[in-house]
Amino acid sequence: MNILISKGRVIDPANRSDAVQDVYVSGGKIVALGQAPQDFVAERTIDASGLVVAPGFIDLAARLREPGFEYRATLESEMEAAMAGGVTSLAIPPDTDPALDEPGLVEMLTYRAKKLNRAHIYPVGALTLGLKGERLSEMAELVEAGCVAFSQANVPVVDNAVLMRALQYAATFDFRVWLQPLAPFLSRIGHAHDGEVATRLGLTGIPVAAETVGLYTYLELAKATGARLHITRLSSAAGLALIDQARTEGVDVTCDVSINHVHLCDMDIGYFDPNCHLIPPLRSQRDREALCKGLADGRINALCSDHTPVDDDGKQTPFSESEPGATGLELLLPLTLKWADRAGLSLLDGLARITSDAAKIVGITKAGHLSVGARADVCVFDPAAHGIVTREGLKSQGKNTPFLGMELPGKVRYTLVEGQVMYEGR
Repeated sequence: MNILISKGRVIDPANRSDAVQDVYVSGGKIVALGQAPQDFVAERTIDASGLVVAPGFIDLAARLREPGFEYRATLESEMEAAMAGGVTSLAIPPDTDPALDEPGLVEMLTYRAKKLNRAHIYPVGALTLGLKGERLSEMAELVEAGCVAFSQANVPVVDNAVLMRALQYAATFDFRVWLQPLAPFLSRIGHAHDGEVATRLGLTGIPVAAETVGLYTYLELAKATGARLHITRLSSAAGLALIDQARTEGVDVTCDVSINHVHLCDMDIGYFDPNCHLIPPLRSQRDREALCKGLADGRINALCSDHTPVDDDGKQTPFSESEPGATGLELLLPLTLKWADRAGLSLLDGLARITSDAAKIVGITKAGHLSVGARADVCVFDPAAHGIVTREGLKSQGKNTPFLGMELPGKVRYTLVEGQVMYEGR
């Protein structure tokens, strides 16, 4: 279908473009901006007056729960949530059941997603078989099956010799490794940030050292092997300082932070709110402020939802017994807008963290921007509209989020994937 998106404020961070102009879509691609191409006849016109036209958003951490955890969520429900949130590309962590450690599993997942004809998925393969940290996965075969990187999700590798071999192998073939910094013996029994709040509530704490010890190990091994490293879901000021130092020493490292950790801190646990039970834990207000500043100045490269749907049985329990995680696909845009406004950033710079900057980390070249010839993955949203987050309003099967009841800015009006209108909101 030939689609004209007319009179919208087109914001394209990759091309540093912010202007009111028309966007012409044909054959699943953007064929022109501003001036209609010759012989172009629109079969549908979307009036974007007063709205922002942006590249479809790219989420670096979205658990769709298939295979293995369909009672928590399904590909169908989470793809619908992605469309409602304007998220057109999803990086999928490997902690499914079974883990994404075999080419057949990866091909099955991508085939299922393609049949649903919604968001594009980019599987992140398991670094070790079964995420057990003992034997390396067949990385080359997994890349051929569609994996864009390798990770252990939330399961750290205890044996550093195994991790070093994995990084050496990845460096040989220029595969990027995504790791979440968790020292296993410092984090395995805790439930909240090790601070005054956890002490007052009687919760076992997870110290910042659980992140920095793990992170220091990863950075030293990356320095020794030359591997390209991406640190996922950073949570502390001390962790960011280590990354800053590693970069001065020549380590090729990027990092991201979740929407939860730039808006919340350990004080938001309140009276044992299980929706605030997250991994990594919500840390101190000082950590949150450092993460917001690092994201604003570009030292933190991208913002992700860390979408982790949990069923009600997993959350309606005492805090320490609840399952960690929060839904976030539909909140990625509103919380990005809220963070950018508080940081004093323009829409152009704020949206970069979930479009062009995220695309670079995944390695996507045909999305994350609105260049002529690019894949027509587009989000049209109203930045001035506000809405209250409710369980009924979330399309995700997981209704668990610390932001329930909050009023947030930004409403998605249209989501296009490869030139097809996949979502229309009010």
